[in-house]
Amino acid sequence: SSLKMEEAVSMEMDNHMLDKEDGCYDNTEAAFSDDEEEVNNKGKKREFRFQPVREAVLEEPVDISPWLDQLDDTMKDKVQQLHKTSDTEAQCEVMQEIVDLILEEDFDTEQMSALASCLSELFRDHFRGDVLPEEITEESLEDSVSKPVCLVFRNLVTMQEDNSGFSVLLDLLAELYQRQPRTGYHLLYYLKASKAANGKMLLYESFAQATALGDLHTCLMMDMKACQEDDVRLLCYLTPSIYSEFPDETLRSGELLNMIVAVIDSTQLQELMCHVMMGNLVMFRKDSVLNILIQSLDWETFEQYSTWQLFLAHSIPLETIIPILQHLKYKEHPEALSCLLLQLRREKPSEEMVKMVLSRPCHPEDQFTTSILRHWTSKHDDTLGEHIKAQLIKNNNQPRKRQSLRSSSSKLAQLTLEQILEHLDNLRTIDAQYFSRCIVGNLSCPSLLRSGRWDSPADVSRQRPVGHSGHQTAGSQPERCSRTQTPPGRLHAVRRGRPS
Repeated sequence: SSLKMEEAVSMEMDNHMLDKEDGCYDNTEAAFSDDEEEVNNKGKKREFRFQPVREAVLEEPVDISPWLDQLDDTMKDKVQQLHKTSDTEAQCEVMQEIVDLILEEDFDTEQMSALASCLSELFRDHFRGDVLPEEITEESLEDSVSKPVCLVFRNLVTMQEDNSGFSVLLDLLAELYQRQPRTGYHLLYYLKASKAANGKMLLYESFAQATALGDLHTCLMMDMKACQEDDVRLLCYLTPSIYSEFPDETLRSGELLNMIVAVIDSTQLQELMCHVMMGNLVMFRKDSVLNILIQSLDWETFEQYSTWQLFLAHSIPLETIIPILQHLKYKEHPEALSCLLLQLRREKPSEEMVKMVLSRPCHPEDQFTTSILRHWTSKHDDTLGEHIKAQLIKNNNQPRKRQSLRSSSSKLAQLTLEQILEHLDNLRTIDAQYFSRCIVGNLSCPSLLRSGRWDSPADVSRQRPVGHSGHQTAGSQPERCSRTQTPPGRLHAVRRGRPS
């Protein structure tokens, strides 16, 4: 009996270890604590992001024999010499000799493909592991770009683009890129880290156009994705230069931003924010920031918070992105709503801000509008009162027929009189004293509404007094709505005075 129990426990442990191993190497089966799938409010499966444990790489001997016979004798000798040499400095010398052969006028370009295959195999170890040194200094950076493969980069940056050898070296890199995709971000790193390449980052564009992809944006995004998967530190190191040198490729969409916030930790986020505030990094611009923030609404929670932190590190006026409120639902977008709420409380309300805040649908569980209105009444009651008055006047004067004929897309931004009064009634409910002093006390009732008395916001949609007119009758005198005349427990509008 004891033996059977031990065998059962042993089998259970073996099964557990197998399950664990499957989870490590297959993201689709990974789970934390249990096998339940977390589903967000949109019905989409939440994607857990954790890095699988890398399997140990089994070193296979370098074999360049399939391509050697396709090289001429001189090149074959140099490649074999490179293969036999293990010292890095000696390898660099041989690599320079190979580059010199390539740049000769009688070089047969038909052997470029075979040469690239040999170099890809020989430099296999150079493309593995961390590229960025642990401690970043001028000396350590120069050491890190002293690999044999960097000899091609170095020769490229010293040439003029109209030099015939320039295009030949680009062809070699393009062939190497097809066999070793890491070539792209290694070139980006060299252009950033090497003193010899100072100011030559745009050379990458020539490289991208020479590749089979032939497109800067596609090539850049693929290389940054490869970098993201291999080395997050290097990704963060390259980020300021990539954004500054290629703004049209990076600032128009959130593609690169999503790559970054998907893998960085809080320390790296803080470092990027410092780069932004020191002027070394611009990740948003006014003409595209709203679209990028809207894109980010589908990202994971930490990705969204990181995006908002990076946005707030920029000096972009909040009014630029306040229209995003039209897209935010209180159950589906708590990250964006939380960040906006904290930022709005620091702002003096503008007319556009008040309009967008009041445009949110009223829902008992959505406290966003009520909370920011309550805060503004305590800090900027006069300003808030004026802006609410302006919205009441605009919406009361707007013909109802035109409102009902609007398209569904325009209704997204449409603010109705009923909405305004509902939000104000919510504010009155939570703090009648504040409402009476700061809102009602700042509104001139007759100049706001010309349509009789409503006892509740719901009456707005169904009560229109007989004989209502949008014009003041001759001889009539407007009644002023004083603080003592307006009961704090009731939100209503006063009809214009009529001559007796």
